[in-house]
Amino acid sequence: MDPIPQPIADILEFSRWAPSGDNTQPWRFEIINERHLVVHAFDTRDHCVYDLDGHPSQIALGALLETLAIAASAHGLRAEFRRHSDSPDTHPDYSVDLIPDSQLPPDPLLPHIKHRSVQRRPMRLTPLTEPQKQALQIAVGKSYAVRWFEGGPQRWQLAKLMYDNAKLRLTLPEAYAVHRSIIEWQARYSDDKVPDQALGLDKMTLKLMRWVMGSWQRVDFFNTYLAGHLMPRIEMDLLPGLLCAAHFALLAHKAPETIDDYVAAGRAVQRFWLTATSLGLQLQPEMTPLIFGRYVRENRAFSRLPGAMETAANLGDRLSRLLRNDAVGQAVFFGRIGNGRSADSRSLRLSVGRLMNAG
Repeated sequence: MDPIPQPIADILEFSRWAPSGDNTQPWRFEIINERHLVVHAFDTRDHCVYDLDGHPSQIALGALLETLAIAASAHGLRAEFRRHSDSPDTHPDYSVDLIPDSQLPPDPLLPHIKHRSVQRRPMRLTPLTEPQKQALQIAVGKSYAVRWFEGGPQRWQLAKLMYDNAKLRLTLPEAYAVHRSIIEWQARYSDDKVPDQALGLDKMTLKLMRWVMGSWQRVDFFNTYLAGHLMPRIEMDLLPGLLCAAHFALLAHKAPETIDDYVAAGRAVQRFWLTATSLGLQLQPEMTPLIFGRYVRENRAFSRLPGAMETAANLGDRLSRLLRNDAVGQAVFFGRIGNGRSADSRSLRLSVGRLMNAG
């Protein structure tokens, strides 16, 4: 492969650290010349129950484009994006023009791109300060609002919601296929998956989980007769949900409808997350209640598991009450946040070379 020209090589080296669901990195790069490239994106809706209509992948794509714009600013370049109208939503292509701009300062979020990560373990209970919350609201811009869920009672409600939601997540055969494909076992880091040591489980639970997940028959047996989902739910959902500063929802002022809306939301999400990192805060996405809730609202079956829709409907009702009903369709991102150590184990990324060209 020919050497990648500068400054694109440096810009892509930063851009590849953008977050994506389960570290799928649903994009590839094609360099046209030193000022132009194309991002070839794709989604995983055809095999991932969590990627409903490709919207989570589109949010990730927005995070990538925002990261690219931040990285370009370090070189005095303004990144302009244009979606190819003839590319399908499942495989959208974006032209990127890097335009010299002497008035453009380096984005202050640039140093935090490679340090931003997911923290799935408990955080400290120290409340967020008003200046921190104001900085996070400013980060997402005027088209979005941050709704906070703070204090013991609200943290308990969200922790219990995530705990109950995890039972659905861990008993769906469709979700099992996803989990099995995205976990890298006996790993602290992973270039294209989630390392098991980053899941937030203790060593004994992790060892048992690895054996159980060897087949769906084992998973089904343990869940049905031995409550095999209980400890993972406690360790991955209930305790972390209680032990944090707050949960939050990012709400669009207008409910997203198009791919452009979701990509724009992803850009806001990345600025929120990088700002949190700059403030020394840790973050974990909590997206599955939003995803299953939309399946229910649109009456779309997502599993062959008996009772799955009814369970999801109950969880969706609880989420609606927490979001005050009218805001459910406007929620583009959900998560928990707080002070704490950076994750000891994390997903890494494919090299720029391996991300070149969609083919």
